[in-house]
Amino acid sequence: MFNLMKTAILMAAITALFMAIGSFIGGQQGMVIALVIAIGMNFFSYWFSDKLVLKMYNAQQVDASSAPHFYRMVEELAQRAGLPMPRVYLIQEDAPNAFATGRNPDHAAVAATTGILRVLSERELRGVMAHELAHVKHRDILISTVSATMAGAISMLANFAMFFGGRSDDGRPTNPIVGLLVMLLAPLAASLIQMSISRAREFEADRGGADISGDPQALASALQKIHRYAQGVIPMQAAERHPETAQMLIMNPLSGGGLRGLFSTHPSTEERVERLLAMAASGMRRA
Repeated sequence: MFNLMKTAILMAAITALFMAIGSFIGGQQGMVIALVIAIGMNFFSYWFSDKLVLKMYNAQQVDASSAPHFYRMVEELAQRAGLPMPRVYLIQEDAPNAFATGRNPDHAAVAATTGILRVLSERELRGVMAHELAHVKHRDILISTVSATMAGAISMLANFAMFFGGRSDDGRPTNPIVGLLVMLLAPLAASLIQMSISRAREFEADRGGADISGDPQALASALQKIHRYAQGVIPMQAAERHPETAQMLIMNPLSGGGLRGLFSTHPSTEERVERLLAMAASGMRRA
């Protein structure tokens, strides 16, 4: 209940930020228009954002015939988690990563890159897909997808404000310096809100994934391997084109050291691994 309330507050903050930019562009009328757009986008995100994200990543749906081993792995884990069978997708990317999307467990999808199938062992891959199914079980996937859609819209609206300027309620142009600040700070604020939504949920999905797979050590090992590739060894092209969606992945492929790492939507890999190994040491055994 606390996580649900926190998420509702954070989503309200994203909507308020959207309205604030609308107010800058067109005064009170612009704010009302932005509110209507935000409501429309949330409605669209609820029903169609999973399809949009899967299309962004050029994900191809697979089944027991086209990807038998991977499909049956997801099927077995979904049964262990007490979940309906999600749609299963593969993404033609060398960078190892995975995500889940959909509005609820009955309309969920999980996607993994072809790179992750090559890089990870079977145990590690089970841990990763169990992590994604934990997101489905915890109903994180809708919030992640909606926040990604809204963050992308905020960035576009902020750029619009920069190039076309803003208007006050009486129609006078606003200070261009304010427009520059809006362009720079609005996407940053949206990213900070996304970060707040995502970090706590990743820890819970790690715990839930370890519980579903019964193998926290395998998930810890998988995270360490993915982390090494996420440091620029193999760039993930789809995430580079759509950075607002990076927070949906099990490991943010855009995160790095220094200042950029401070604003990563994911907690540090070291802390995630440490918590998983502590679970393994506390007595959880491989299933």
